[in-house]
Amino acid sequence: MKDILQELENRRNQARLGGGLARIEAQHARGKLTARERIELLLDEGSFEEFDMFVAHRCTDFGMEKNRPYGDGVVTGWGTINGRMVYVFSQDFTVFGGSLSETHAQKICKIMDMAVQNGAPVIGINDSGGARIQEGVASLAGYAEVFQRNIEASGVIPQISLIMGPCAGGAVYSPAMTDFIFMVRDTSYMFVTGPDVVKTVTNEVVTAEELGGASTHTKKSSVADGAFENDVEALAEVRRLVDFLPLNNREKPPVRPFFDEPGRMEPSLDTLIPDNANTPYDMKELILKLADEGDFFEIQEEFARNIITGFVRLEGRTVGVVANQPMVLAGCLDIDSSRKAARFVRFCDAFEIPILTLVDVPGFLPGTGQEYGGVIKHGAKLLFAYGEATVPKVTVITRKAYGGAYDVMSSKHLRGDFNYAWPTAEIAVMGAKGATEIIYRADLGDAEKIAAHTKSYEDRFANPFVAAERGFIDEVIQPRSTRKRVCRAFASLRNKAATRPWKKHDNIPL
Repeated sequence: MKDILQELENRRNQARLGGGLARIEAQHARGKLTARERIELLLDEGSFEEFDMFVAHRCTDFGMEKNRPYGDGVVTGWGTINGRMVYVFSQDFTVFGGSLSETHAQKICKIMDMAVQNGAPVIGINDSGGARIQEGVASLAGYAEVFQRNIEASGVIPQISLIMGPCAGGAVYSPAMTDFIFMVRDTSYMFVTGPDVVKTVTNEVVTAEELGGASTHTKKSSVADGAFENDVEALAEVRRLVDFLPLNNREKPPVRPFFDEPGRMEPSLDTLIPDNANTPYDMKELILKLADEGDFFEIQEEFARNIITGFVRLEGRTVGVVANQPMVLAGCLDIDSSRKAARFVRFCDAFEIPILTLVDVPGFLPGTGQEYGGVIKHGAKLLFAYGEATVPKVTVITRKAYGGAYDVMSSKHLRGDFNYAWPTAEIAVMGAKGATEIIYRADLGDAEKIAAHTKSYEDRFANPFVAAERGFIDEVIQPRSTRKRVCRAFASLRNKAATRPWKKHDNIPL
């Protein structure tokens, strides 16, 4: 019996070494952790239960049968994050460069199937050279099996991808279908075709970092939701994110202890809005002052900065925040901000996370670049996302809410539950100057008359009371009381039940 137990321990030690000590040291030399070290940091200490430790590939071509390491380049299993169950797979770059084989894919598929069955999130740690060329079409079939499970799990369990090394070719499409993608600066990259292929086909000379590094995907392409300095920070932040999310679409998000008075007054908000309507202010200040303990987890901070998305807690409960940012492009909606916010709103709705919308929007960004790029269709994505969302929706208009952008930003007409406005809110078809020049075109040559007409228009429409008269605004509130009013609103909506006509699925304007 002792011999059998010793053999088991020997085999386990062999599996834990992956590609061997030399390759582990090479991984460390690149500033990267190993697959197992990443899992240890991500999960609660001692909680990891591994599956398929002894799985080995079945390829016999190109002499592969002589090298069959245990685990086949991916570590899979489940554990807990702050006591809540998650499933995880972590690709091992020390074994065949983390390349995906038929059995490697089967290991990933197994834990994804279990995650859906048992209602727990999946976290994928990607560090792979792509498909294992020696296996040919079998590795491609493995990718497709993983893709199919990403699709079936979408909206059922949260899916989080960590890119902690190369992720190229077909490998990028699995993370692309997950809910959140996080990268590590300088050591991770994603692209469909690498720099060498790009040079051959298009004659462009580009580095891997420029083509698909963390900066590219967080600032330009919006493929990634965030980038961190190293593996340790990335794993710590994913632990923090998981704390905001429900385990699946049948559960509510977790309720955490909080030490912040729900009725807290914030007198500084009474002076947040500048006297000059064209002077910007930082909307993040409002978000931080509303949130429990000022805790805000921002999503896609570096992309489309004219809109802010992320998670806060109110009375210990998760709330998704969408807010215009007057500091960037005056808070206008454009193609990028509409896509960013629409995706976030749809995630919140899929997982029963209430949505708080903070509005200061002068309209959609004008210009040929926007029109040629399809701003109509992209703006409609955000409109569609808000309109189809059945979760509790609370909106606060702080300053401008002009034109179609007023409608889009979770207005009462898109079934907003509570729509508040500050006294500084201006709800109108357009700004006073533009409106006056259209209505009183005949007086354009007379500056005094135009000034008088503009003043008259401002007095009539540059306030929230016309909308409040019609019931489009439920209440005009004092800025200092915003946290109290929003907390009470969400508390009253905890048992909200909304139904929509039966449909197989919608056809959002992609």
